[in-house]
Amino acid sequence: MIARLRGRPVVHDADGLVVEVGGVGYRVLATAGAVRLADGRDEVVLETHLHVRDDALQLYGFASADERGLFEQLLGVAGIGPKVALAILSAYTPGELRRAIVTEDAALFESIPGIGRKLAQRVVLELREKVGPLVAAAGPPVPGAGDGHLVAREALVELGYSVAEAEQRLAETDPDLPAAERVREALRAA
Repeated sequence: MIARLRGRPVVHDADGLVVEVGGVGYRVLATAGAVRLADGRDEVVLETHLHVRDDALQLYGFASADERGLFEQLLGVAGIGPKVALAILSAYTPGELRRAIVTEDAALFESIPGIGRKLAQRVVLELREKVGPLVAAAGPPVPGAGDGHLVAREALVELGYSVAEAEQRLAETDPDLPAAERVREALRAA
């Protein structure tokens, strides 16, 4: 199993990158965070997951072990393959995804192309037991984990923003503020 690569990023595009390690170029399908990590650097360290299929060996790359761990948990959900799991991790950070799972926020997953209502609900249902204890043990590190975040996001959605746009705007606000103030700050930044 290839768990980590350290090498020179040679080529990168929207799907991933090629990392040269000891004269061998590894094609790595990577999250957006991993591609950003490699951009403009002489050397990059990627956490990886080798996915074995009957007809191919595919290497997936991540900016952190946290991303890789959540990727592997997502693969355990019925109906989610590596490409969908990669799309999920490219759309949101692991912290945002864990918050959505713990707060049973299936709408966040529905905002990702290729994920419908049933699959979003299945992700929340199947991962809630696995992710919930990890979030609880770590304390309150996930910004906006309370209901105030959901209230603020729903207010922005009602004003015409998509769920993804609302999440992006709220990420730029102070998570300790009340929901109404977070909405005001998000609208001012627009």
